Amino acid sequence: MPPELPSFLARFPAGSVVPQTGAGAPVDQETWVVRREVLLDLCRELHASRETRFDLLLEIFGMDYPEREQRFEAVYHLYSIPNGRRLRLKVPLAASDPTLPSVIPVWKAADWFEREAFDMFGLVFDGHPNLRRILTHEAFQGHALRKDYDAAKRWILTEDKIWQPRLEAPERGDSMFERMTINLGPSHPATHGTFRIVALVDGEEIVASEIEIGYLHRCMEKMSETHTWQQVIPYTDRLNYCSSFINNVGYCRSVEQLLGIEVPPRAVWARTILSEFSRIMDHVVANGSTLVDCGALTNFWYFYQCREEIYGLLESLCGARLTVSACRIGGLLADLPPDFVERSRRLLETIPPLISDVETLIDKNRIFLDRAVGVAAINGEEAVNWGYTGPCLRASGVGLDARKAHPYDLYDTVEWEVPVLRGGDVYDRYRLRMLEIRQSLSIIRQLLDRGVPEGPFVIDDPHVALPPKDACYNQMESMIYHFKLIMDGIQVPPGENYGFVEGANGELGFYCVSDGSGKPYRVRVRPPCFPIFSSFPTLIRGHGVSDVVATLGGLNVIAGELER
Repeated sequence: MPPELPSFLARFPAGSVVPQTGAGAPVDQETWVVRREVLLDLCRELHASRETRFDLLLEIFGMDYPEREQRFEAVYHLYSIPNGRRLRLKVPLAASDPTLPSVIPVWKAADWFEREAFDMFGLVFDGHPNLRRILTHEAFQGHALRKDYDAAKRWILTEDKIWQPRLEAPERGDSMFERMTINLGPSHPATHGTFRIVALVDGEEIVASEIEIGYLHRCMEKMSETHTWQQVIPYTDRLNYCSSFINNVGYCRSVEQLLGIEVPPRAVWARTILSEFSRIMDHVVANGSTLVDCGALTNFWYFYQCREEIYGLLESLCGARLTVSACRIGGLLADLPPDFVERSRRLLETIPPLISDVETLIDKNRIFLDRAVGVAAINGEEAVNWGYTGPCLRASGVGLDARKAHPYDLYDTVEWEVPVLRGGDVYDRYRLRMLEIRQSLSIIRQLLDRGVPEGPFVIDDPHVALPPKDACYNQMESMIYHFKLIMDGIQVPPGENYGFVEGANGELGFYCVSDGSGKPYRVRVRPPCFPIFSSFPTLIRGHGVSDVVATLGGLNVIAGELER
């Protein structure tokens, strides 16, 4: 515990805030157990106090422990950008009264996270202005992530249960138009079949709006509890499917930290390179879809050529293109193909001209500038308050990047910069991704210049990684290890760990809890675009209907990650 914190905790009643220490305490980050009566005051102090300055709420989620007297826990992950510190708060709650105060007065990002915890666990946040379901529909009964909920249970949505928002906004005396409510999506090309935006418009101007999500929700976190640790990897592919390899790395790193194992250098080297290629792929999809939705079709083809070329590299490693499942706990699925370096260097030559062509067409294009400059702008302070991370935060002037602030893999062994812009609008989000593509290319080039590290592509531990096929055919012990891993899974020691990486959309976190068995007790995903999209009604207020399309593309909301 930092030396200044004992005096900070002394401001609260004895026993109301207890740091977890000693045997069995989490080792990944500092954790406090908090009584709900002091939660809101504590959060206000943690946010405002000079000693702490926890200005970023990363997430709120629920935990269910049916065997405990206090069955539920509300878990809060906080981050201090000025101090680079992390803190976990746990609030125990009885099944008979799972009520606690909302922290929306402290962090606006709490809005959707609290609704999700209400939806999935039945936690009630007193003071929340709109506490209703968010990932399931209004006819859904029960709470899907409780341990006693049948994973096979289905609830049909009937027409009388379709959500109908009532939007209100002050009347304007100077308006010449009759107000009306319109739907954008889910059956709309720019909403990609997964979002519904209900907007109250005064002419072309949006004066109020609300969002409905959940159209792609498949409860990946529930499915993770019924599969072995390795079998969860394909589910991570389907989070941000535009850069699925990064999802693999984030999840595997969290489990590897629970196991206390070290990944071979060859696999770490390849993971870093393929993560950066995946970041480039994600950024070109984000910018390409933004531009094509705004009518700039030619750029879409330039960008997607980059994506197709990178797909070829991933396919040479694992045989898949979109959802790759290329990582394994302890390393990679397979060894690198013989021409991996050659293919990678060819990409370093083919991608930059395509990016330059788009910049030539777009950067000073009057039509795009009119559609993007000043549209849906948000400043750095507000972006932090809404829980932004990643390119959207850096486009608002806050240079937080987990690869720099908390280096992992090989990011602290290469020279690169964190691009930061200050407009916080659609244009700067586009520009920032273009700058980050250049930085990713630089990182890859430096790693390729070092050469491929010698050694295995996965850890040599039969309790974690499958033995080689020829060994299974010829050695009884290897066959037994293979059988045990397939049937029972990796036996991860009891504990909890929040592992994180810098995803293409921001901080992608996996909070993994093990009870010592071959299956996760809980896998919680911290989705980067979830808090970002929650600010959407605020961003588009006062803008035109056509601005909705440009704004949505610039935020790069991926439904698989948003809803899990």
